[in-house]
Amino acid sequence: MKTTFRRLALASALTAFVSVPVMAEPVTYQVDASHTFARFSYNHMGLSQQLNRFDKTTGQVVLDLAAKTGEVNIEIDTRSVATGHDAFNEHIQGADFLDTATYPTATFKSSKVIFDGDQPTAVEGDLTIKGVTKPVTLTINSFAAKPHPMLKKPAIGADAQVKIKRSDFNADKFAPAVSDEVTISIALEAIAN
Repeated sequence: MKTTFRRLALASALTAFVSVPVMAEPVTYQVDASHTFARFSYNHMGLSQQLNRFDKTTGQVVLDLAAKTGEVNIEIDTRSVATGHDAFNEHIQGADFLDTATYPTATFKSSKVIFDGDQPTAVEGDLTIKGVTKPVTLTINSFAAKPHPMLKKPAIGADAQVKIKRSDFNADKFAPAVSDEVTISIALEAIAN
């Protein structure tokens, strides 16, 4: 009788355990500023495709791969623009373009991470440049989640991009000779806290 009772109790406990849904846990990742760069490219007077970057990008990614949810917050120091020429860096930072004296940062705050199967493929959210906020969708071209080989912590990496119009952000000097359309791309690595 005791054996039967113990078996029933064990079976009940196992059934209760199995029927409880497994809760996924979000992981918070800090952007690795030494391996994360925002870049922007545009056509210059029909002559060449220019590619420049910002040297200081910070932020945080919260990701729950099991639940297929996430949150992305990125801040770019627009004063860190790197064109390869000091005079041109100042030109880009001027009032006609980024106006970094008034608006020293650009930000992206997500509203939704879109998954295809187990992989995030896009991030919807608000991009703010020069105090103007517009909804955009970043397309994720590649994504990886694995232990960082050196730090031995969970890590993620992604390459994403979006096309915007400078005129939408009051930064359209010399358009259309200098393309109004700009591609912003970000190479991101982030490490779990």
